[in-house]
Amino acid sequence: MPQQSTHRSDQELIASFKEMQLRNGAYTALVKKYQERLYWHVRRMVVAHDDTDDILQNVFIKVWKNLETFRAESNLYTWLYRIATNETLNWIDAQKRFAAVSIEGNEDYFENRLLAQRDFDASKIEWKLQQAIAKLPEKQRLVFNLRYYDEMPYEEMSQVLDTSVGALKASYHHAVKKAEEHLTGS
Repeated sequence: MPQQSTHRSDQELIASFKEMQLRNGAYTALVKKYQERLYWHVRRMVVAHDDTDDILQNVFIKVWKNLETFRAESNLYTWLYRIATNETLNWIDAQKRFAAVSIEGNEDYFENRLLAQRDFDASKIEWKLQQAIAKLPEKQRLVFNLRYYDEMPYEEMSQVLDTSVGALKASYHHAVKKAEEHLTGS
């Protein structure tokens, strides 16, 4: 019987998932392997822990439903990030509609959600950075998070976001410049 650790390769996990008797173990190993990375990817976009958990649950439901047909045209990691990104953006769009206010036009929305977090401490540098990121437009915030926190290469990010490398580099450059301005008070 194959090893049930999180150190199994993506190819082993996918192959095991396709075998009915190994499916649950493979899925559990996949979730354990990627849930923390996906959690922080989503959390940096939506800020609140509870919202992140809800979105992540939807992500892993989609993964369960679609993993058997995964064609491996991209890395599993890239595919998972794309699902997580799309679910998060769908959630943000639903929040916009529900609130009947454009989040894109209300740059205080994410900052207010950040300030409402129980462990928020405005004197800590990581919270100052989070405030700066919260003020970024949606696309720049997403690109900044993928590049800065997840250290995702632009080529892979291009696959996740279905955008050109040049556009991603420009978005990241603008995001960094705006974050620096916020942090330095310029």
